[in-house]
Amino acid sequence: MDMYFKFGEAKAGRRLFEGMVVRDVVSWNTLVSGYSLCGDVDAARCVFDQMEEKNLVTWSTMVTGYARVGKLDVARWFFDVMPERNVVSWNAIIAGYAQNDKYSEAIDLFYQMLEVGDGGRGRRVKPNDVTLVSVLSSCAHLGALDFGKRIDRFINRNKMELNVFLGNALADMFAKCGCVEECKRVFEKMRERDVISWSIIISGFAMYGQVEEAFGYFLKMLECRVKPNEITFMGLLSACTHAGMVEKGLECFNQMENEYGVAPKVEHYGCVVDLLSRAGCLNDAEDMINAMPIRPNAIVWGALLGGCRIHKDVSRGVRVVQRILEINSDHSGSYVYLANVYASMGRLDDAAICRLRMRDNCVKRTPGCSWIEVNNTVHEFFMGDRSHPLTDRIYLMLSELGTRLKLAGYEPKTELVVHNVHEEEKEDALFTHSEKLAIAFGLISTSHGTTIRIVKNLRVCIDCHEATKIISKIVSREIIVRDRSRFHLFKDGKCSCNDYW
Repeated sequence: MDMYFKFGEAKAGRRLFEGMVVRDVVSWNTLVSGYSLCGDVDAARCVFDQMEEKNLVTWSTMVTGYARVGKLDVARWFFDVMPERNVVSWNAIIAGYAQNDKYSEAIDLFYQMLEVGDGGRGRRVKPNDVTLVSVLSSCAHLGALDFGKRIDRFINRNKMELNVFLGNALADMFAKCGCVEECKRVFEKMRERDVISWSIIISGFAMYGQVEEAFGYFLKMLECRVKPNEITFMGLLSACTHAGMVEKGLECFNQMENEYGVAPKVEHYGCVVDLLSRAGCLNDAEDMINAMPIRPNAIVWGALLGGCRIHKDVSRGVRVVQRILEINSDHSGSYVYLANVYASMGRLDDAAICRLRMRDNCVKRTPGCSWIEVNNTVHEFFMGDRSHPLTDRIYLMLSELGTRLKLAGYEPKTELVVHNVHEEEKEDALFTHSEKLAIAFGLISTSHGTTIRIVKNLRVCIDCHEATKIISKIVSREIIVRDRSRFHLFKDGKCSCNDYW
């Protein structure tokens, strides 16, 4: 019966179940699990309601099924009313939140697991490697390094085996939190490594633009007779992109299929277009798009648009925008680009029309969001955010930073603000970007000399990049920002990306 469901044959599985002479809780659970596996949680719920006898597996399966289809509120209800809980049920709800991008909630649930266990019945539930993988994944996405280090200590204290599954999650957490040396330590400690392990260490160095280290591990990978896959090459290509190494990137791209039998996907083409575009090779980038054997998506054209923005190729940029909007009329970046172009030319009415088109077409921009971890708690900030309990102190620090920045020579990039408002209002808008709020909070919440670590969901803007460089110098702090594509280490007025990002 289970086999039928795995191949999506729900009706055949149900017929087999109905033909059974004796039905016990195991067979009923298989039916519930089968429907959940097929994504039919309504059918699973009907079977669940018919069951006279239910056990932990039954309840955990329902939690997993609803979480898998994104119905976390229902999954949480099942979890909360379970008569008892074990590590499997806790893993189901924690993984559900992590897989649905509710990373802070997943970490909070882990805390509850340690405190409450089976629901307050006096028996502790000990996390296993499955639990820790979900929690480490959440830490990686949020940049919650301190909490990730606690998990690392938990693993060592309990002498847990660092298998491929857990080792990869731990190494990935350190890599995405900007601790490449710690990632390297975990990698070297692992007794067994797969292609994912090698791809993690390669991508970790890539995110810092450390090309030689990334390719050094690639060579070691080949020496160990591990065949690279598409993820490996994404790491290598992104390393070349961050360092502006066009020839090496093109060589790597050509080797993918010719030497290693890995067919490039649209993501690889997008990475190479980004590499060429950032380096100013806009003709080559556009030629590559037009020659692609697979249909380019909005992300690939968006990479070229980014190059047009950097190198101020307005005519090409406007043409690229039209191609993007043909593919995706909801592509907010295209409208914003046009609005910025018109605003820079003094055509404020046309810029306003672009914004009205966005509104009329219900196009929503992804709001900039930054996360910072302080005292094992992850704090979230949006642009202009005033919801934090320490808002008054945060804005006081921002005001102080603004004064010191201008004395140090900082000039706000007000041309980035396309709204037709006074210059002072434009400066205020720039200075309440989410990463600046997170930095201000970090400064008032941590001791002098402490490194400030921030994760941003979008590419850091030019104004924030320039401001953060100066802030790192005037407050004598290291500030690490992980944006959508790479790490920036700000120190003594400089950035590790050398202003190439």
